[in-house]
Amino acid sequence: MSTARACSNTNGTITVAVSHDEHRDDRPTGMMSMITTTDRQILRIALPAIVTNITVPLLGLVDAAIVGHMGAAVYIGAVAVGSMIFNLVYWVFGFLRMGTSGMTAQARGRRDLLGARLLLVRSCQVALGLSAAVLLLQWPLRELMFWLISPTTDVWPLAVTYYNIVVWGAPASFGLFALNGWFIGMQDTRSPMFVSILQNVVNIVVSLSLVYAVGMKVEGVAFGTVIAQYAGIIVAGALLWRYYRKVIIRANYLTIRGSERAMERNGLAEGGACSSQSNGGNTVPLTAFLRINADIFLRTLFLVAVNLYFTSAGARQGATVLAVNTLLLQLYLLFSYFMDGFAYAGEALGGRYWGAGNMTGYHDVVRRLFGWGAVTTAIFTLTYVMGGMSFLQLLTDEPGVVEASRNYVWWAWLVPAAGVAAFVWDGIFIGTTRTRGMLLSSLIAAVLFFLVVWLLLPVMGNHALWLAMVLYLATRGMVQTWLHWR
Repeated sequence: MSTARACSNTNGTITVAVSHDEHRDDRPTGMMSMITTTDRQILRIALPAIVTNITVPLLGLVDAAIVGHMGAAVYIGAVAVGSMIFNLVYWVFGFLRMGTSGMTAQARGRRDLLGARLLLVRSCQVALGLSAAVLLLQWPLRELMFWLISPTTDVWPLAVTYYNIVVWGAPASFGLFALNGWFIGMQDTRSPMFVSILQNVVNIVVSLSLVYAVGMKVEGVAFGTVIAQYAGIIVAGALLWRYYRKVIIRANYLTIRGSERAMERNGLAEGGACSSQSNGGNTVPLTAFLRINADIFLRTLFLVAVNLYFTSAGARQGATVLAVNTLLLQLYLLFSYFMDGFAYAGEALGGRYWGAGNMTGYHDVVRRLFGWGAVTTAIFTLTYVMGGMSFLQLLTDEPGVVEASRNYVWWAWLVPAAGVAAFVWDGIFIGTTRTRGMLLSSLIAAVLFFLVVWLLLPVMGNHALWLAMVLYLATRGMVQTWLHWR
């Protein structure tokens, strides 16, 4: 895990010295090794992130498994509706993690301790503000989401019960967004991995205890989820203090001393204006922080719109097509769990070298990330071609769904190649805080998606949906490639 120590040079600039070496050009000189220092750095960040991505869905799977043995399908529906609402809400507000990680990585690359600390404080403040908004507006939010989803009358009251409990976990969830983003920016993905694993353990133990020992139903599952969320934020805070307290304490001390020296120089009384050093040397202006998060927020809205319409358009074609699309999307999600790990490496390492002004290291990270993306794409494509139908048959034993899947499974074969560039560039663009480019690529890709659906859905049916999705993924990558290299 990353460790750091603070230092101050003679001109008052605050820096942070870290245990990891900056980029060195140690490309292999022979055939003995193909793994460079950059590759090892990428894997050190990507592998724990992949484990985290795989364990995150387990929270929902555990809840589904428990309610699946309560003796009535209405319990499954209630938890499914409630989980869908919070997944959507947290997805929309995921900009907090992404915006924090990129700017923090750049501050670390500049060895700007005060900037990194300031970002931690600002992210936690935004998390508290979002939490307060969700809790204050929980009733209108609930009514809006239930109106959109329209659960059946027997599911509705149980889903409301689940929602009314789980909504109080918002402060913990948003707080984890802030802390996880900061951890990633500090090149540390093992802390989020540990927190995610612990959350699943707590959720399993508490939910099973409340349901089978205490006799609760949906309430037990909901309380288990909330308790797991707060256990996660508590452990994340403990890890922050355990590994980064010297950074935070030293930054506080240097901030105070810098303010005192500035007031002495300017003849100001205590409580007057402070030097720019007190806010991290203006390396992390508030306007930039807000703009970056706004860009990511709007970009996420386009992603949500595409995915929701894909699901709803499939549902209008019948239960069988909806089931097929849902199963094939699992192949896409599995690929995304792995590629997101490399995207996190792009956020952390790309932002670090960009912030340090080390363009040699930055371009080497980009090349190596695309190399790992190509390897991952080849493995997943081959796996899906050889065993895609076998995987789908593990997910369902409904003959009609399995047979219908044969007509569309080849679209899933194209997803890795179509989406790899978008995943890699998303990480790089977040790390370098070129979020306006992410927004532009998502806008163009979303417009193309809806145009293809509008023109071809009446003619091609569900094939038009998958064509639009593949083009949407590929367009995001192509636009970002053009923006990067222009």
